[in-house]
Amino acid sequence: MNAHVPVMLAEVLEAIQPRDGAHYIDGTFGGGSYACAMLEAADCSVLGIDRDPDAITRGEKLAPRYGGRLSLVRGEFSEMDVLLAETGETQTDGVVLDLGVSSFQLNEAARGFSFREDGPLDMRMSRSGSSAADLVNTADEKTLADILRRFGEERQARRIARAIIGARPLTRTRELAEVVSKALGPAAAREPIHPATRTFQALRIYVNDELGELERGLSAAEGVLRTGGRLAVVAFHSLEDRIVKRFLVERSRPAAASRHEPVPPSRAPQTFRLVWHGVRTPRLEEIARNPRARSARMRAAERVALAA
Repeated sequence: MNAHVPVMLAEVLEAIQPRDGAHYIDGTFGGGSYACAMLEAADCSVLGIDRDPDAITRGEKLAPRYGGRLSLVRGEFSEMDVLLAETGETQTDGVVLDLGVSSFQLNEAARGFSFREDGPLDMRMSRSGSSAADLVNTADEKTLADILRRFGEERQARRIARAIIGARPLTRTRELAEVVSKALGPAAAREPIHPATRTFQALRIYVNDELGELERGLSAAEGVLRTGGRLAVVAFHSLEDRIVKRFLVERSRPAAASRHEPVPPSRAPQTFRLVWHGVRTPRLEEIARNPRARSARMRAAERVALAA
């Protein structure tokens, strides 16, 4: 299956509330599912951003059906303020972020994101910069272990790092998966997820600086959203969701109500109000149709005017 199935699409549309004449940003364009759904829900315009050149190529084939309402630009969503300004706009009415790797990237063995099919150990979303192979073949044991522990939450990080160094050079996804499986032993093979899953996640996040990109992207969205604009973020693991939760909780905290309760100097001004409290998860019917949705977590907020 090569098609990308959007996760929590109905909830994203509920949060964003597309309306005629409005402008929106799909910061992780991918296969264009969210962008197309917004364009079909209202007579609006959408700027699609993606650092993957393949995603932009797919989008260029979709654009003609929307009569100029879909614009595309290759770049990182953390730079959406700059990319938006280059189109002649300065603000937007909504930002959608669908984090992590897309089905297109996972399903193409040559991209090296998955061990389901053998391919080069690449994992670069932008197809530029250092690859996962560069990392595993040059980093020292401590660096590799720290990456696996921090970004993959891998408890056996040191053991895996040692095994990787002993098996160098590694250039293929299946090679790496086998090294990790062997390092973790037979017990790991009985776990519900493949033994190499956390290692691949960690390397991918590190190679693409995904958590740094997310932190910068949330701040960029805060800057470009006009008052009343909505932000919707779909995350797929706890590291991403923790960053989104922390940002929105901090930015939605009301200022002190009186002069007797001054705002602490370290507290950011309130710039958002939560659309709903807490996190939303996929419905059971969606998980049954699309198992990829099972780990999704969605949060949404509305931009508010800064207090005087």
